[in-house]
Amino acid sequence: MTEYVKLVPNQLIEQLDEVKEIPKGVELIQAPKVWDRTKGEGVRVAVLDTGCDTSHPDLKDRIIGGKNFTKDDNGDPNSFLDYNGHGTHVCGTIAASMNNLGVVGVAPEADILMLKVLGKDGSGQYDWIISAIEYAIEQKVDLISMSLGGPSDVKELHDVIKKAVVENGIPVVCAAGNDGDGRDDTDEFDYPGSYNEVISVGAVDLERNSSRFSNSNNEVDLVAPGEKITSTFPGGKYATFSGTSMATPHVAGALALIRNLSKAEFERDLTETELYAQLIKRTVPLGNSPKEEGNGLVYLTVADELKKLFDAQKLEHIFQV
Repeated sequence: MTEYVKLVPNQLIEQLDEVKEIPKGVELIQAPKVWDRTKGEGVRVAVLDTGCDTSHPDLKDRIIGGKNFTKDDNGDPNSFLDYNGHGTHVCGTIAASMNNLGVVGVAPEADILMLKVLGKDGSGQYDWIISAIEYAIEQKVDLISMSLGGPSDVKELHDVIKKAVVENGIPVVCAAGNDGDGRDDTDEFDYPGSYNEVISVGAVDLERNSSRFSNSNNEVDLVAPGEKITSTFPGGKYATFSGTSMATPHVAGALALIRNLSKAEFERDLTETELYAQLIKRTVPLGNSPKEEGNGLVYLTVADELKKLFDAQKLEHIFQV
């Protein structure tokens, strides 16, 4: 299958030599407020992208392995270096270590399996992606994250995603796409982001406004920060990007945290359907069309805050009685 899929288009804002911060997007979804309960330890996330700078100070302890499915480095399956920058950036948003350097990811103790399916030019064949998803299933990963897409609905890709989600219970998080026109009465579809089985992620800016470039359609599940997102970049550096590619890893990291939070609460591993319900439970509506924001912005502490409000109201009722 020689048809090509590409990175969801993204915009490089700036490159930085040094950073020391919890990125604003990570703070916006309230990740730091659950780190006292979990940092994503033990959760294995397969990232399908352009590779990764495995020597980056913020990532070197998070990469547990990988495989190259592209023609880069003469097709060496053991070389999954990132010559583009996109994959390294995505990995940092998911799981950059809490090491008092650089940036911190949403789930700073999650593990990443780096599956390189896009070459240095940001494009890759559908069969590379299909093979990588098969490999992720074989490796029994907990989550799959893909910030890539194309206009073609390819049956073989849809079939392997259904195999991951339906047959093996692995949540698949995908970028909704960046072909939006700022209108909710027009639909823009990218694949695999528009498949019903995946968790389709749109973008908002750091003020929670819907991003004009974010695809709108009836398959968008939720939104996350996707504008001016600072994360890791090859060469031990950092960069700021915008795009639904940047929103997607926020949700993948959030799911890593939710997986552990739910396991502690229910004293068992949740199914994919149950994990999805727990994710949607942790969203807040922003007042946009459901085609733009789905169920709303991922907001990890909303259940805790609602419980506190409910308990306070119960207490007030008791005193009134």
